[in-house]
Amino acid sequence: MAEIATQATPMMRQYLEMKSRYPDALLFFRLGDFYELFLDDARQAAETLQITLTSRSKGDDKIPMCGVPYHAARGYVARLLEAGFKVAICDQVEEPGKSALVKREVTRVVTPGMVLDDQVLDPREASFLGAVALAEGGGGGIALLDASTGALGCGEAGTDARLVDELRRAGVRELLLARGAARTPRGEALARAVGAPVSERDDADFERASEKLCRHLRVAGLDGFGVGDLGPGLAAAAAALTYLQDTQRAAPIHVDRLSRLPVEDVLVLDESTRQNLEIERTQLGGKRKGSLLGLLDRSATPLGGRRLAEWLRYPLRDVPAIEARLDAVGELFGSTLLRDDLAERLRPVGDLERLLSRLALRQGNARDLRALAVGLGALPPLADALEGAAAARLRAAGAALRGLEELAALLGAAVADEPPPTLKEGGMIRRGYDAELDRIATIAEDGKGYIARLEQEERARTGIGSLKVRYNRVFGYYIEVTKANLHLVPPDYQRRQTTVGGERFITPALKEFEEQVLTAEERRFALEEQLFERLREAVVSRAGALRNAASAVADADALLSLARVAAERGYARPVVDDSEVLEIEDGRHPVVEAMLPADSGGFVPNDLALGSSAADGAGQLLVITGPNMAGKSTVMRQAALIALLAQVGSFVPARRARVGLVDRIFTRVGASDDLARGRSTFMVEMTETAAILHNATRRSLVVLDEIGRGTSTFDGLSIAWAVAEHLHDETGCRTLFATHYHELTDLARERPRVKNLTVAVREVGDRVVFLRKLVQGGASRSYGIEVAKLAGLPAEVLARAREILRNLESLEVDDSGHAAISRSGRKRPAGAAPQLALFAGPATDQKLEEVARELRALDVDALRPLDALNLLAGWKAKLR
Repeated sequence: MAEIATQATPMMRQYLEMKSRYPDALLFFRLGDFYELFLDDARQAAETLQITLTSRSKGDDKIPMCGVPYHAARGYVARLLEAGFKVAICDQVEEPGKSALVKREVTRVVTPGMVLDDQVLDPREASFLGAVALAEGGGGGIALLDASTGALGCGEAGTDARLVDELRRAGVRELLLARGAARTPRGEALARAVGAPVSERDDADFERASEKLCRHLRVAGLDGFGVGDLGPGLAAAAAALTYLQDTQRAAPIHVDRLSRLPVEDVLVLDESTRQNLEIERTQLGGKRKGSLLGLLDRSATPLGGRRLAEWLRYPLRDVPAIEARLDAVGELFGSTLLRDDLAERLRPVGDLERLLSRLALRQGNARDLRALAVGLGALPPLADALEGAAAARLRAAGAALRGLEELAALLGAAVADEPPPTLKEGGMIRRGYDAELDRIATIAEDGKGYIARLEQEERARTGIGSLKVRYNRVFGYYIEVTKANLHLVPPDYQRRQTTVGGERFITPALKEFEEQVLTAEERRFALEEQLFERLREAVVSRAGALRNAASAVADADALLSLARVAAERGYARPVVDDSEVLEIEDGRHPVVEAMLPADSGGFVPNDLALGSSAADGAGQLLVITGPNMAGKSTVMRQAALIALLAQVGSFVPARRARVGLVDRIFTRVGASDDLARGRSTFMVEMTETAAILHNATRRSLVVLDEIGRGTSTFDGLSIAWAVAEHLHDETGCRTLFATHYHELTDLARERPRVKNLTVAVREVGDRVVFLRKLVQGGASRSYGIEVAKLAGLPAEVLARAREILRNLESLEVDDSGHAAISRSGRKRPAGAAPQLALFAGPATDQKLEEVARELRALDVDALRPLDALNLLAGWKAKLR
């Protein structure tokens, strides 16, 4: 690059200088109506964007280049961000022609976590940058910054695993690490686990954190924000704030507060649980539609949609706070008129947070001001409706909407109804707001009309009926009088030129007008820009009140959304308390119920009772057996979702529900491998199970589906049995344990708080009908072949499977006494009778008698299933 710089044109030297300042970003270099990229940037962009790679020639040297139209750059930038790139936007900061080389500067750097463009951002999703300050020995500080809204929070986690959980829970788009930490094995492992693009920063960005934050927030200390004790957390927050300022090239005035992240005092959901329960995205395709959030989000504003997603990520563990939300949802639930009225008043509010952020970072335009004016104008009637409510949360939201009436009036009076998208087009300021601007605009827009009026006025004043006001490029504007009327020319006319037919004159007024009209457009744009800047400053000066109002709108809208879904789908208010029970009467899975076709007959509800102690009268660990496809997983997931919804402060899909506070929900569902990290399906299963056993507490809710199925039968059954015993004896948490190991139902004989449930089926001829109903007891069959039939396996394969199953169930062995799995897998000759004997051959008679004696002496009622398995293994060895 140094060699290119030596031989380059002044423009290329300017490009290379800018690129040297931002080596880790693709540089969009403004040239006329295009953003151009050169050298390696051009090669990478052309490949990613699938655009033509050309070259800029100089002698024998060819410099690779590609470009995108200036007006369409946003879409291309969005695609590069999705691919993990950063983009530095280098704009022209002076008008072309004023100097030999147009002055250019990088006006902002767009990164995956630093996006403000409303055409790129999802309006209903937060866009978090995650900054981490690693602590020695594990864990560290974490900060989450949403540049598009100004939200900045920090907290701490004791382990690296918890750091990953919190970063993934927030869905961070970009990870910020100190350069020294990022290049260690620990930092690299953290980045891989989070799965977001990493940006490295100087270690100095993480130092003197309290001082930097106090200076930015203009406070003497941080204790007022409740974060004064978070050393590593504050370091991460300071680094995030510095990164925002550096990339956006503006002071982040809209970041006017610092909150404590709810890391410990909320219901914790790890990444596996969020995926298994499909809380924000479906497992298949990662779509919002089909998830719990997709069902619940009936919000009228983007603010409400983002707040609802936040509540689902951070369910509460404080009963009074939960009750306050339930009171508000209950009041809205009970009044269709109030729900409809609030929805109507919320719709015009728009996205106050993101409008403020763009204006604060000098990336907004007059259309943002206009949208803000409309949104602020909608607040007083919304406040009237909320302040008349009985629920404290609704009244508090209404009160926070007051005090912005003056700003709303100012913007309403100043900004045109349909302003242009840029500041260089004119017409952003409403007529009548500024007299000088009106005069200049009139001249700029109505020059011909002004000349016609001046001509009429001069004819009347001088009495010269043939007088004309004209213009040419040489003389500019002039008044033309014929020779016959020269005696009528007044004294203030100044002769400029004599023609064949008369004289040309100017007047001081005409000269002033000429100067005004020729510079009117330029002066108009400059004055409009000044007025825009004053309005922008007026908005930013009220940033605190605007963010308070936006938060109040978000609360009201999220509560309304929960109430609308509850009313439409027949949900009930849950009882949430400090007990250790989970009682559900006629519970339903909210998403499955909503997606059932109209002719399906409806969702079959189920009851469930869980308790952590014998005094609760419910099982602490429910062993759920039943056929494949009968609905075991649905029943367990719906129980977890009902508990989660209750602690969000939502009504729940049940006739009645009582939820004792849950501190964590764990799920181990389904089979999947992790080939990228060399982990088999069984290893993934065991890793997730280990995390549950190490982290679950007595207040946790654990949902286990098919533990131990990824290995041999005896291994898997032994592991499943031991896990169940540990959860019952040691952890004591509420547990739903679905399994095809029917032997696990024997746990109920040995453990007082284990109960057996099964999902009922009915056999009608050779057909199985799934009743979807949970009943007491255990299942003896899995009906796997029947499910295979439903899946469309060929008839001959199904018939052969049934034959092999009969042979295996008869425990058929070969002539030497070995279990004949291979024999059962061979087709029996036509007409041959099935072999039913368990043991065969004279050599086994003595051993058979020995086994028989042991069997007769066995106390079956006192026998543990695991002991029975060991006995069977011993007998098998003897018979060999």
